[in-house]
Amino acid sequence: MTPANCPRCGGRLARDNDSGRCAPCQAAERDRLSAPPEVPASFWEHEPVRRALAERHLGRVIRAYRHHPYHGRAALPQAVVAGWLGITQAQLSRVENGQPMVHLDRLIHWAQLLRIPPTALWFALPDNRAAAIAGPVELTPKALEEGGTTNRRQFHALAALAGLQASGCIDLLTSLATVPTIIGMEQVQYASTLVEEFRKADAQVGADALCDIAIHAHDQLSAWAAKASYSRSVGDALQSALADLAIQAAWLAIDANRRAEARPYLHEAIARARIADDSRVEVRAMACMSLLLREDRPGEAVHCAEAALRASAGWATPRLSTLLHLRAAYAHATLQDSLGYEHEMTRARRAFDGGEHEDDLPFISFVTSQEVTGIQGLSYLALGRADRAASCFSSVTAAPAEAHRRNQLYYTVQFARAANRQGDFEAAAQAGLEALPEVGRVRSGRVIALLAEVRSDLVGAGTSFPRVREFVDAYDGTLA
Repeated sequence: MTPANCPRCGGRLARDNDSGRCAPCQAAERDRLSAPPEVPASFWEHEPVRRALAERHLGRVIRAYRHHPYHGRAALPQAVVAGWLGITQAQLSRVENGQPMVHLDRLIHWAQLLRIPPTALWFALPDNRAAAIAGPVELTPKALEEGGTTNRRQFHALAALAGLQASGCIDLLTSLATVPTIIGMEQVQYASTLVEEFRKADAQVGADALCDIAIHAHDQLSAWAAKASYSRSVGDALQSALADLAIQAAWLAIDANRRAEARPYLHEAIARARIADDSRVEVRAMACMSLLLREDRPGEAVHCAEAALRASAGWATPRLSTLLHLRAAYAHATLQDSLGYEHEMTRARRAFDGGEHEDDLPFISFVTSQEVTGIQGLSYLALGRADRAASCFSSVTAAPAEAHRRNQLYYTVQFARAANRQGDFEAAAQAGLEALPEVGRVRSGRVIALLAEVRSDLVGAGTSFPRVREFVDAYDGTLA
């Protein structure tokens, strides 16, 4: 039976209206294929929507949103809503019926897109977070050390990670005595937030400023999780989040030139990923393990990259495949296996031509054309082809990417190493001079160690060149 009133505006419906909507409301939604409609505040008080929000499951919120009477007799098709969200209909079906999402960036984006009131959400939107950050900050670096003294490096890291002040993670990092004994999806999302915050800060400030805090955060959260209780579904998500955090701590240890500390975290990440049956996290851990081992144990590095390729078969995006083939290519080069290197580099470039994909994992954002060329340069350097390596590094540094400052600095120093091996000491010194100011801004122990190698090689070659003397003096005044 046709209702007497339009559920959208409350206006009276004509007796012969079989759409469930008045004509003005139908006209107002002609563009609903491209964007969500404006909805009244009462929309979010509808019982199925309220229940889904209380369950903290955005997929169920979206399903309740689609079936809301406000949209008329027929529910909004999944294909339409998926188009708003930038995913496929099949992906939306998995979101609605699967486990709760824990990736904060996607939660925020979709909540904003659907205009869900901030007060109804279980996580903070950016504006709310910014307001919280602007307020007084009670946390000091000393709070991160039980009985320790204030650590200047941790203070700078906290400043870089200002988003943590409003993420809800602070209580979990400062005291295990005050955190809840039962873990829900909210706490799992806090851990996921930490990973994203560390990743963003790392691209800008380097690992030296972040490594200790990441390790502390991982250890605190792991200790808390070991004592708390949680449901099976929360447990799987928690294992994945802690594995992700362990991988992030391992990567920061690698970039801080503290390689020996990285391997236990990667072993832990692989174990947690397998417990959660999360192949994506396991593949990320294997990719990081290949990076860790490529200098000292290149044979194992190849096996790790190949294992990651097998584990990701069927779902790997072109960018992920590119990264894994690059890992294998460089390891083959370190083994002096030219044919293996060429084979894997060809496969990497072929995969890269597949372009970006909506399912790309956040951690592979650095896999750009510059990164492909940079790994090619590193491989040539390992193979003793310094001229080709220098050409690759020159190409990378000629197109700086502000979003990846640390990588740009890394390849600038690698150019200096390649120029040194060619005997072009002036070019090596010039690259070193260009790198020095950035070393103070992007603190990467790995890069600093390489720059020290450049200085040592240049001094060994003699300081008769003016540019070499200038670099050595500048280095000694800045870093020595």
